[in-house]
Amino acid sequence: MITGLYTDRYELAMAEVYWREGRADVPVVFDYFFRTLPYKGGFAIFAGAQTLVEALESFRFGNDELGFLRREGFDPDFLEFLRKFRFRGSIWMPLEGEIIFPVEPIARVEGGLLEVQIIESLLLNILNFQTLIATKAARCCLAARGRTVAEFGLRRAQGLASRWATRAAMIGGCVSTSNLDAAAWYGLRTAGTMAHSFVQSYESELEAFRSFAAVHGPETVLLLDTYDTLRSGLPNALIVARELAVRGIRLAGVRIDSGDLAYQSRAVRNAFDAASFPDIKIIVSNQLDEYIIRSLLEQGAPIDVFGVGTALVTGHPDGAVDGVYKLAVCNGKPKMKRADGLAKQTLPGRKVVSRYIDQEGWIRADAIHLYDESPPTLMVDPYDPTRKIKLGGLRPEPLLRLVVKEGEVVGPLLDIKAAAAYAKERLQCLPPEHKRFENPHIYDVGISPGLAALRDKLITEMMNGA
Repeated sequence: MITGLYTDRYELAMAEVYWREGRADVPVVFDYFFRTLPYKGGFAIFAGAQTLVEALESFRFGNDELGFLRREGFDPDFLEFLRKFRFRGSIWMPLEGEIIFPVEPIARVEGGLLEVQIIESLLLNILNFQTLIATKAARCCLAARGRTVAEFGLRRAQGLASRWATRAAMIGGCVSTSNLDAAAWYGLRTAGTMAHSFVQSYESELEAFRSFAAVHGPETVLLLDTYDTLRSGLPNALIVARELAVRGIRLAGVRIDSGDLAYQSRAVRNAFDAASFPDIKIIVSNQLDEYIIRSLLEQGAPIDVFGVGTALVTGHPDGAVDGVYKLAVCNGKPKMKRADGLAKQTLPGRKVVSRYIDQEGWIRADAIHLYDESPPTLMVDPYDPTRKIKLGGLRPEPLLRLVVKEGEVVGPLLDIKAAAAYAKERLQCLPPEHKRFENPHIYDVGISPGLAALRDKLITEMMNGA
């Protein structure tokens, strides 16, 4: 269970100063956003909202946590203050499964300075990771063109992160998991076949296949490549398929885990079709990712299910979404980070995001604007003030929704199945040029003229005060 120690030390080091100076309850607004899309892609899928809300419920400091912090040298009176800590702030986020883009606030957190600060690491840890994995899963599912993608990543996941990885993979579009822990925790559909060691433990491959089928009947999936996929595994699978058919049972499928998957899958499909077993599914695995899946289907490989593991649950090759959590308002005053160059500057003020939809239902642009502004009809490129984007004729809708109000969950929070359905629906509304893997079209995200003016005003003030 997550406790108040699920944070970085500097969060509590700052919190102790705020407490000592009587600034713990100074009202603030923080924004969570990222600057770069993962995988050099054209979109990301938001995930982790429900996990974050659940984690905040248990983000507390009991005797064990306070004892550790006492040994770390924190003030005993400060620790007694932490004993009563509960998050009482408010959080706005999109629905899980929503398509999101760089620069725009993905979560807005409001409350007292101390409470909003110390949940930073928790929030970043959950949202960065699950968004990364959900996005990878969505890319694999796009490449699969409607074929099934199963998550097979437990053994290659980063330790206990496997549970969250599975959760996010389901939101991104996977339909099943091999991870029983995650399946039990979240109520997911499971899938699994057999290992090569199972086949090797018998005197013959055929004996292994028969033993497995005797126990699992219509759920049987046979692994073909322990010795020789086409010369041994396939003939023995055909024998077992015929034996099951005599008993009125259909062999569910076969899995290929090595070699030329396109060539072998065609040979296997032809053999099963010739033997009047067109319904036997072909499952492939072995270091798959969206690019390999795409290549296999471009080669005409008759594959029904792709089992994706390592690349999916580790977010390969990126490893992390570069999400950050920045102060936007403190005690009623807009705040921003000024850096050398626009790319590292942050946007000040209490903000909302309006998403613009055209008459055909396509998602076309997102505008970041101050909360008391109406959705703009013109926005400015955040990195190029000379570039203006007109939004006339498009229908705006709010991206962020109030999820936690003064520490209480007010929703909406989608379960995994609903979030996955929502992600699929939203991806269908995203124009195809943003979904291609190579050189995707850059989605328009801009800021309102009012927000641009506020940013420029603060920059001028900081420069004059420097």
